[in-house]
Amino acid sequence: MVRATDRRRRRDRRRGFTLIETALATIIVGVGVLAMVTAQTSFLRQNVWSSRVSIAERLGNEIREMTLNLPRHDPVTGTAAWGPEDGEASVTDFDDLDDFDGLGTGTVFSAANGNGPLDAQRRVIANMTGWGQVVEVFNVLDTDIAVEPGTVADASTEYVLV
Repeated sequence: MVRATDRRRRRDRRRGFTLIETALATIIVGVGVLAMVTAQTSFLRQNVWSSRVSIAERLGNEIREMTLNLPRHDPVTGTAAWGPEDGEASVTDFDDLDDFDGLGTGTVFSAANGNGPLDAQRRVIANMTGWGQVVEVFNVLDTDIAVEPGTVADASTEYVLV
């Protein structure tokens, strides 16, 4: 009988986990959960950044498409007057590239100004609060288009960049 009782006691002692084993398991699981939460936060930040970049690229492409086929100078008068000509008060009236410069200060299309952002058909894009498009037009040299903006006088060359 003594032997059977000893065996039961030994078996009873071996059941379950020790306090150290439980603590180690808790630490390992906790580190794993923390790593997953950190990775998820990083993925979320990256997703927000890529969404903003996509929207910015879209708005830039809308302006590029809007101005792609416009002449450099006014098609009505044929002159190289810089900025909007008389009677061209809004973007729907702009008929050449230099009109978009807003008399050298750049043109801003944004929800805050109540005039944008714009799509390629010059319509305001809805639900774009906080976004805007800034259009600056400047002349470049025919020999060096990488020249610093503003160093070549307005309407002094045939080469205009938007």
